Amino acid sequence: MDPTISILILAVIIIIVLSVFLSFFPIMLWISARASGVKIGIITLVAMRLRRVVPSRIVNPLIKATKAGLGLNINQLESHFLAGGNVDRVVNALIAAQRANIPLIFERAAAIDLAGRDVLQAVQMSVNPRVIETPTVAAVAKDGIEVKVKARVTVRANIERLVGGAGEETIIARVGEGIVTTVGSANSHKDVLENPDMISRTVLGKGLDAGTAFEILSIDIADVDVGKNIGAHLQTEQAEADKKIAQAKAEERRAMAVAHEQEMRAKVVEMEARVVESESQVPLAMAEALSRGKIGVMDYLNLKNIEADTEMRGSIGKSEGSSDKDGR
Repeated sequence: MDPTISILILAVIIIIVLSVFLSFFPIMLWISARASGVKIGIITLVAMRLRRVVPSRIVNPLIKATKAGLGLNINQLESHFLAGGNVDRVVNALIAAQRANIPLIFERAAAIDLAGRDVLQAVQMSVNPRVIETPTVAAVAKDGIEVKVKARVTVRANIERLVGGAGEETIIARVGEGIVTTVGSANSHKDVLENPDMISRTVLGKGLDAGTAFEILSIDIADVDVGKNIGAHLQTEQAEADKKIAQAKAEERRAMAVAHEQEMRAKVVEMEARVVESESQVPLAMAEALSRGKIGVMDYLNLKNIEADTEMRGSIGKSEGSSDKDGR
């Protein structure tokens, strides 16, 4: 075999062996750690490989922590990594808290990180407060005028309440509640326009940041606008509703009156029918009375004379009435 080819094959084998060796034995990382004052053995790094832990994600943050004088050990960082935490972010947060004189221990920082919150951002918010702008909140004063308010809330993260504390949405909701309470208790919308700081005093006085992960530092009213006349609108709607109710009741009474009139007409028709029926039975009764001898012939003739006299008087009365109308 050609000596050159043999040398190339040997070189490739050496490179493969070194790559495999260095993958399990991170010599350069161990040298960096030892040079930075981190006491860690090469066997420990190999054991991390076996536990499927990336050694660089543990050693590099440990180097930063050691240089910052945090006094962390490798077991703390590795256990947090195995729990699914971000070791580098936790160490950075601890260094930032130390520089800002904010009391923060590793256990609390790790708990905040595992709870899903950005612990580094929380430390930064403790140093540099954040401004949260609320959406426009509409409220109605006692005089019925709508007032639209938009506020800017300056908050600072509270490290002690980050785990289990409510977030920004709760702050915004509680500030909106304070705005509605303040405007609703005002006798006139002009009072709110003249003294918008009364909203800030009410919100801060109620301590609406209790139980949240933030501490309210100040509340500034960014904008106050006058909306609709809700009171007049409600009165108009009430008057329209009353009008419809009155119309419905009037229609009900009219329908009852029409029904009563129709009922009375039906009764009159029924009575007229009964009268006609009764009159039709009079000749039969007269004939039966004559046949049984209850009345005599003279009595019958007298009755006929009375009827004839009554008809004559009625016709005379009608003729006189018509002549009077013609004379007029």
